Amino acid sequence: MKILDRYILKKFLLSFVFALLMLTVIIALIDFTEKHGYFIRHKLGYREIIDYYYSYMFLVINFITPITVFITTVFVTSRLAQRTEIIAVLGGGINFLRLLAPYLVGATAITLCSFMLTGWVLPRVNVNRIAFETKYIGSFFRSRSQHIHVRIPPNCYFYAEHFINYSNSGINVTIETIKDNTLVEKLSAKRILWLEDEEKWQLQDWTKRRIEGLQEDVEQGSALNMALNIHPNDFSINPKLHEMLTLPELYSHIELLQQKGAESVHIFLTEKYVRYMSPFAAIILTFMGVVLSARKSRSGLGLQIAVGFILAFVYIGCFLFAKGVAEAKGTNLLLTVWMPNIVFSLLSLVLYRLVPK
Repeated sequence: MKILDRYILKKFLLSFVFALLMLTVIIALIDFTEKHGYFIRHKLGYREIIDYYYSYMFLVINFITPITVFITTVFVTSRLAQRTEIIAVLGGGINFLRLLAPYLVGATAITLCSFMLTGWVLPRVNVNRIAFETKYIGSFFRSRSQHIHVRIPPNCYFYAEHFINYSNSGINVTIETIKDNTLVEKLSAKRILWLEDEEKWQLQDWTKRRIEGLQEDVEQGSALNMALNIHPNDFSINPKLHEMLTLPELYSHIELLQQKGAESVHIFLTEKYVRYMSPFAAIILTFMGVVLSARKSRSGLGLQIAVGFILAFVYIGCFLFAKGVAEAKGTNLLLTVWMPNIVFSLLSLVLYRLVPK
Protein backbone atom coordinates (compact mmCIF):
# COMPACT_ATOMS: atom_id res chain seq x y z
CA MET A 1 0.00 0.00 0.00
CA LYS A 2 2.97 2.35 0.51
CA ILE A 3 3.58 2.38 -3.24
CA LEU A 4 -0.04 3.42 -3.87
CA ASP A 5 0.19 6.06 -1.11
CA ARG A 6 3.28 7.61 -2.67
CA TYR A 7 1.68 7.44 -6.12
CA ILE A 8 -1.49 9.28 -5.06
CA LEU A 9 0.30 11.73 -2.77
CA LYS A 10 2.81 12.66 -5.47
CA LYS A 11 0.08 13.25 -8.05
CA PHE A 12 -1.99 15.24 -5.55
CA LEU A 13 0.77 17.57 -4.32
CA LEU A 14 2.38 18.14 -7.72
CA SER A 15 -1.00 18.93 -9.30
CA PHE A 16 -1.83 21.25 -6.40
CA VAL A 17 1.45 23.19 -6.67
CA PHE A 18 1.12 23.49 -10.45
CA ALA A 19 -2.52 24.68 -10.28
CA LEU A 20 -1.72 27.10 -7.44
CA LEU A 21 1.16 28.72 -9.33
CA MET A 22 -0.82 28.95 -12.56
CA LEU A 23 -3.85 30.56 -10.91
CA THR A 24 -1.63 32.94 -8.92
CA VAL A 25 0.19 34.13 -12.04
CA ILE A 26 -3.07 34.59 -13.95
CA ILE A 27 -4.66 36.60 -11.12
CA ALA A 28 -1.50 38.72 -10.75
CA LEU A 29 -1.52 39.48 -14.50
CA ILE A 30 -5.18 40.49 -14.35
CA ASP A 31 -4.44 42.73 -11.37
CA PHE A 32 -1.49 44.27 -13.22
CA THR A 33 -3.69 45.21 -16.20
CA GLU A 34 -6.07 46.97 -13.81
CA LYS A 35 -3.38 48.90 -11.92
CA HIS A 36 -0.77 49.63 -14.55
CA GLY A 37 -2.27 53.12 -15.00
CA TYR A 38 -1.29 53.95 -11.40
CA PHE A 39 2.22 52.63 -12.01
CA ILE A 40 2.63 54.82 -15.10
CA ARG A 41 1.17 57.88 -13.37
CA HIS A 42 3.64 57.63 -10.48
CA LYS A 43 6.54 56.63 -12.77
CA LEU A 44 7.34 53.52 -10.76
CA GLY A 45 10.34 51.37 -11.64
CA TYR A 46 10.41 47.62 -12.23
CA ARG A 47 11.92 47.00 -8.77
CA GLU A 48 9.04 48.69 -6.94
CA ILE A 49 6.41 46.89 -9.00
CA ILE A 50 8.11 43.51 -8.55
CA ASP A 51 8.38 44.06 -4.78
CA TYR A 52 4.68 44.88 -4.67
CA TYR A 53 3.64 41.77 -6.59
CA TYR A 54 5.93 39.63 -4.47
CA SER A 55 3.78 40.64 -1.48
CA TYR A 56 0.56 40.52 -3.49
CA MET A 57 1.14 36.91 -4.59
CA PHE A 58 1.18 35.75 -0.96
CA LEU A 59 -2.28 37.29 -0.56
CA VAL A 60 -3.53 35.50 -3.67
CA ILE A 61 -2.03 32.16 -2.60
CA ASN A 62 -3.73 32.40 0.77
CA PHE A 63 -7.10 33.24 -0.80
CA ILE A 64 -7.16 30.58 -3.52
CA THR A 65 -5.60 27.69 -1.57
CA PRO A 66 -8.97 26.13 -0.53
CA ILE A 67 -10.46 26.29 -4.04
CA THR A 68 -7.20 25.00 -5.56
CA VAL A 69 -7.12 22.06 -3.16
CA PHE A 70 -10.68 21.14 -4.07
CA ILE A 71 -10.19 21.43 -7.83
CA THR A 72 -6.92 19.46 -7.64
CA THR A 73 -8.58 16.69 -5.64
CA VAL A 74 -11.44 16.43 -8.12
CA PHE A 75 -9.03 16.41 -11.07
CA VAL A 76 -6.68 13.75 -9.67
CA THR A 77 -9.43 11.49 -8.34
CA SER A 78 -11.52 11.77 -11.51
CA ARG A 79 -8.56 10.68 -13.64
CA LEU A 80 -7.98 7.69 -11.36
CA ALA A 81 -11.66 6.80 -11.55
CA GLN A 82 -11.88 7.15 -15.34
CA ARG A 83 -8.91 4.81 -15.75
CA THR A 84 -10.64 2.33 -13.35
CA GLU A 85 -7.68 2.53 -10.96
CA ILE A 86 -9.96 3.21 -8.00
CA ILE A 87 -12.13 0.21 -8.92
CA ALA A 88 -9.01 -1.95 -9.03
CA VAL A 89 -7.88 -0.69 -5.61
CA LEU A 90 -11.27 -1.26 -3.98
CA GLY A 91 -11.61 -4.62 -5.74
CA GLY A 92 -8.29 -5.66 -4.23
CA GLY A 93 -9.80 -5.37 -0.76
CA ILE A 94 -8.56 -1.88 0.13
CA ASN A 95 -10.98 0.01 2.35
CA PHE A 96 -12.29 3.32 0.95
CA LEU A 97 -11.21 5.20 4.07
CA ARG A 98 -7.73 3.73 3.62
CA LEU A 99 -7.75 5.08 0.08
CA LEU A 100 -8.35 8.53 1.56
CA ALA A 101 -5.18 8.38 3.68
CA PRO A 102 -2.67 9.86 1.15
CA TYR A 103 -5.14 12.61 0.27
CA LEU A 104 -5.59 13.54 3.93
CA VAL A 105 -1.82 13.46 4.52
CA GLY A 106 -1.34 15.91 1.66
CA ALA A 107 -4.26 18.06 2.83
CA THR A 108 -2.84 18.16 6.37
CA ALA A 109 0.54 19.31 5.06
CA ILE A 110 -1.20 22.05 3.04
CA THR A 111 -3.24 23.02 6.10
CA LEU A 112 -0.13 23.44 8.27
CA CYS A 113 1.63 25.50 5.60
CA SER A 114 -1.49 27.62 5.13
CA PHE A 115 -1.76 28.20 8.88
CA MET A 116 1.86 29.40 9.05
CA LEU A 117 1.21 31.62 6.05
CA THR A 118 -1.92 33.26 7.48
CA GLY A 119 -0.59 33.52 11.02
CA TRP A 120 2.92 34.86 10.49
CA VAL A 121 4.17 35.22 6.90
CA LEU A 122 1.24 37.01 5.24
CA PRO A 123 0.87 39.77 7.90
CA ARG A 124 4.53 40.71 7.46
CA VAL A 125 4.37 41.00 3.68
CA ASN A 126 0.99 42.76 3.96
CA VAL A 127 2.74 45.70 5.64
CA ASN A 128 4.64 46.45 2.43
CA ARG A 129 1.67 45.72 0.18
CA ILE A 130 -0.74 47.97 2.09
CA ALA A 131 1.86 50.76 2.37
CA PHE A 132 2.34 50.60 -1.41
CA GLU A 133 -1.41 50.63 -2.12
CA THR A 134 -1.96 53.49 0.32
CA LYS A 135 0.78 55.60 -1.27
CA TYR A 136 0.20 54.95 -4.96
CA ILE A 137 -3.28 53.50 -5.46
CA GLY A 138 -5.58 54.91 -2.81
CA SER A 139 -5.70 55.90 0.85
CA PHE A 140 -7.47 53.55 3.24
CA PHE A 141 -7.36 55.89 6.21
CA ARG A 142 -10.15 58.16 7.28
CA SER A 143 -9.23 61.69 8.29
CA ARG A 144 -12.32 62.17 10.46
CA SER A 145 -13.98 59.76 12.91
CA GLN A 146 -17.44 60.06 14.43
CA HIS A 147 -19.00 58.94 17.71
CA ILE A 148 -15.93 57.42 19.33
CA HIS A 149 -16.35 55.35 22.48
CA VAL A 150 -13.19 54.23 24.29
CA ARG A 151 -12.78 52.69 27.70
CA ILE A 152 -9.87 54.01 29.76
CA PRO A 153 -9.04 51.32 32.35
CA PRO A 154 -10.01 50.78 35.02
CA ASN A 155 -13.25 52.77 35.30
CA CYS A 156 -13.27 55.74 32.88
CA TYR A 157 -15.14 56.01 29.60
CA PHE A 158 -14.17 58.47 26.86
CA TYR A 159 -16.56 59.76 24.20
CA ALA A 160 -15.97 62.22 21.33
CA GLU A 161 -18.61 63.29 18.84
CA HIS A 162 -15.95 63.96 16.20
CA PHE A 163 -12.18 63.45 16.04
CA ILE A 164 -10.08 64.99 13.27
CA ASN A 165 -6.95 62.91 12.72
CA TYR A 166 -4.83 65.45 10.82
CA SER A 167 -5.17 68.05 13.63
CA ASN A 168 -5.29 65.55 16.55
CA SER A 169 -8.31 67.31 17.96
CA GLY A 170 -11.87 66.42 18.85
CA ILE A 171 -15.13 68.20 19.67
CA ASN A 172 -17.91 67.59 22.19
CA VAL A 173 -15.96 65.32 24.52
CA THR A 174 -17.04 63.63 27.74
CA ILE A 175 -15.02 61.56 30.20
CA GLU A 176 -17.14 59.64 32.71
CA THR A 177 -15.85 57.91 35.83
CA ILE A 178 -18.02 55.06 37.06
CA LYS A 179 -17.58 53.12 40.30
CA ASP A 180 -19.87 50.30 41.41
CA ASN A 181 -22.16 51.02 38.44
CA THR A 182 -22.59 54.60 39.66
CA LEU A 183 -21.52 57.79 37.91
CA VAL A 184 -19.20 59.66 40.29
CA GLU A 185 -17.59 62.19 37.91
CA LYS A 186 -18.31 63.63 34.48
CA LEU A 187 -15.88 65.87 32.63
CA SER A 188 -17.21 67.60 29.52
CA ALA A 189 -15.39 69.82 27.04
CA LYS A 190 -16.26 71.50 23.77
CA ARG A 191 -12.85 70.66 22.34
CA ILE A 192 -9.90 68.40 23.10
CA LEU A 193 -6.40 68.84 21.66
CA TRP A 194 -3.32 66.59 21.75
CA LEU A 195 -0.17 68.39 23.00
CA GLU A 196 2.67 66.58 21.26
CA ASP A 197 5.53 68.05 23.31
CA GLU A 198 3.94 67.33 26.68
CA GLU A 199 2.21 64.12 25.55
CA LYS A 200 -0.93 65.31 27.28
CA TRP A 201 -4.44 66.29 26.29
CA GLN A 202 -5.83 69.80 26.64
CA LEU A 203 -9.54 70.18 27.28
CA GLN A 204 -10.98 73.56 26.29
CA ASP A 205 -14.18 75.13 27.66
CA TRP A 206 -14.55 72.30 30.14
CA THR A 207 -17.03 71.52 32.88
CA LYS A 208 -16.45 68.96 35.64
CA ARG A 209 -19.22 67.52 37.79
CA ARG A 210 -18.47 65.50 40.93
CA ILE A 211 -21.37 63.54 42.32
CA GLU A 212 -21.52 62.19 45.88
CA GLY A 213 -24.94 60.89 46.68
CA LEU A 214 -27.29 63.84 46.38
CA GLN A 215 -24.42 66.33 46.44
CA GLU A 216 -22.97 67.71 43.22
CA ASP A 217 -19.94 69.99 42.80
CA VAL A 218 -19.41 71.80 39.51
CA GLU A 219 -16.14 73.27 38.23
CA GLN A 220 -15.54 75.13 34.97
CA GLY A 221 -12.54 76.48 33.12
CA SER A 222 -11.14 77.50 29.76
CA ALA A 223 -8.23 75.04 29.51
CA LEU A 224 -7.24 71.93 31.41
CA ASN A 225 -4.18 69.79 30.67
CA MET A 226 -4.34 66.17 31.75
CA ALA A 227 -2.74 62.82 30.98
CA LEU A 228 -5.02 60.11 29.63
CA ASN A 229 -4.19 56.52 28.76
CA ILE A 230 -5.15 57.08 25.12
CA HIS A 231 -3.22 58.34 22.09
CA PRO A 232 -4.33 59.99 18.83
CA ASN A 233 -3.31 56.79 17.03
CA ASP A 234 -6.16 55.06 18.86
CA PHE A 235 -8.57 57.13 16.76
CA SER A 236 -6.85 56.64 13.41
CA ILE A 237 -9.08 54.20 11.60
CA ASN A 238 -7.07 51.79 9.49
CA PRO A 239 -9.45 49.18 8.06
CA LYS A 240 -6.45 47.09 6.98
CA LEU A 241 -4.75 46.87 10.38
CA HIS A 242 -6.10 43.39 11.12
CA GLU A 243 -4.35 42.12 7.98
CA MET A 244 -0.94 43.37 9.19
CA LEU A 245 -0.89 41.69 12.61
CA THR A 246 0.66 38.29 13.20
CA LEU A 247 -1.44 35.84 15.19
CA PRO A 248 0.20 36.65 18.59
CA GLU A 249 -0.09 40.38 17.82
CA LEU A 250 -3.72 39.88 16.85
CA TYR A 251 -4.48 38.24 20.21
CA SER A 252 -2.77 41.10 22.08
CA HIS A 253 -4.62 43.74 20.05
CA ILE A 254 -7.98 42.06 20.66
CA GLU A 255 -7.30 42.02 24.40
CA LEU A 256 -6.39 45.73 24.31
CA LEU A 257 -9.54 46.62 22.36
CA GLN A 258 -11.70 44.60 24.76
CA GLN A 259 -10.18 46.47 27.71
CA LYS A 260 -11.00 49.77 26.02
CA GLY A 261 -14.47 48.62 24.99
CA ALA A 262 -13.75 49.54 21.36
CA GLU A 263 -16.55 48.90 18.91
CA SER A 264 -14.17 47.65 16.19
CA VAL A 265 -13.12 44.57 18.17
CA HIS A 266 -15.48 42.35 16.13
CA ILE A 267 -13.36 42.97 13.00
CA PHE A 268 -10.27 41.58 14.70
CA LEU A 269 -12.20 38.68 16.23
CA THR A 270 -13.48 37.82 12.74
CA GLU A 271 -9.92 37.88 11.41
CA LYS A 272 -8.79 35.55 14.20
CA TYR A 273 -11.54 33.03 13.45
CA VAL A 274 -10.87 33.21 9.70
CA ARG A 275 -7.19 32.41 10.22
CA TYR A 276 -8.16 29.12 11.84
CA MET A 277 -11.08 28.36 9.56
CA SER A 278 -9.41 28.97 6.21
CA PRO A 279 -6.49 26.49 6.57
CA PHE A 280 -8.78 23.80 8.00
CA ALA A 281 -10.96 24.09 4.89
CA ALA A 282 -8.27 22.24 2.91
CA ILE A 283 -8.99 19.00 4.77
CA ILE A 284 -12.77 19.33 4.41
CA LEU A 285 -12.64 20.14 0.71
CA THR A 286 -10.14 17.35 0.03
CA PHE A 287 -12.45 14.80 1.65
CA MET A 288 -15.39 16.20 -0.28
CA GLY A 289 -13.46 16.21 -3.56
CA VAL A 290 -12.54 12.54 -3.23
CA VAL A 291 -16.04 11.29 -2.42
CA LEU A 292 -17.51 13.49 -5.16
CA SER A 293 -15.26 12.22 -7.96
CA ALA A 294 -14.35 8.65 -6.91
CA ARG A 295 -17.18 7.16 -8.97
CA LYS A 296 -16.51 6.53 -12.66
CA SER A 297 -18.86 8.68 -14.74
CA ARG A 298 -20.14 7.95 -18.22
CA SER A 299 -20.09 11.70 -18.90
CA GLY A 300 -16.32 11.66 -18.63
CA LEU A 301 -13.76 13.72 -16.80
CA GLY A 302 -15.05 17.12 -18.00
CA LEU A 303 -18.38 16.97 -16.17
CA GLN A 304 -16.80 16.04 -12.85
CA ILE A 305 -14.26 18.86 -13.13
CA ALA A 306 -17.05 21.30 -14.04
CA VAL A 307 -19.03 20.22 -10.98
CA GLY A 308 -15.89 20.67 -8.91
CA PHE A 309 -15.44 24.23 -10.20
CA ILE A 310 -19.07 25.06 -9.43
CA LEU A 311 -18.90 23.74 -5.87
CA ALA A 312 -15.55 25.49 -5.32
CA PHE A 313 -17.02 28.84 -6.33
CA VAL A 314 -20.09 28.16 -4.18
CA TYR A 315 -17.75 27.61 -1.24
CA ILE A 316 -15.90 30.87 -1.92
CA GLY A 317 -19.22 32.70 -2.17
CA CYS A 318 -20.35 31.26 1.16
CA PHE A 319 -17.01 32.14 2.76
CA LEU A 320 -17.09 35.76 1.55
CA PHE A 321 -20.73 36.12 2.61
CA ALA A 322 -20.05 34.71 6.09
CA LYS A 323 -16.98 36.92 6.54
CA GLY A 324 -18.92 40.00 5.39
CA VAL A 325 -21.76 39.28 7.83
CA ALA A 326 -19.28 38.83 10.69
CA GLU A 327 -17.38 42.03 9.86
CA ALA A 328 -20.71 43.89 9.75
CA LYS A 329 -20.92 43.14 13.49
CA GLY A 330 -23.19 40.15 13.30
CA THR A 331 -23.86 37.94 16.29
CA ASN A 332 -22.14 34.61 17.01
CA LEU A 333 -19.01 35.52 15.06
CA LEU A 334 -17.36 32.12 15.50
CA LEU A 335 -20.39 30.22 14.22
CA THR A 336 -20.89 32.67 11.35
CA VAL A 337 -17.29 32.40 10.13
CA TRP A 338 -17.22 28.61 10.42
CA MET A 339 -20.63 28.10 8.79
CA PRO A 340 -19.21 27.33 5.27
CA ASN A 341 -16.96 24.63 6.74
CA ILE A 342 -19.83 23.18 8.75
CA VAL A 343 -22.18 23.09 5.75
CA PHE A 344 -19.60 21.53 3.44
CA SER A 345 -18.60 19.00 6.11
CA LEU A 346 -22.21 17.83 6.38
CA LEU A 347 -22.50 17.74 2.59
CA SER A 348 -19.31 15.66 2.41
CA LEU A 349 -20.73 13.13 4.86
CA VAL A 350 -23.89 12.82 2.77
CA LEU A 351 -21.83 12.24 -0.38
CA TYR A 352 -19.67 9.71 1.47
CA ARG A 353 -22.72 7.60 2.25
CA LEU A 354 -23.67 7.58 -1.43
CA VAL A 355 -20.29 6.74 -2.95
CA PRO A 356 -19.70 3.07 -3.90
CA LYS A 357 -17.20 1.44 -1.55
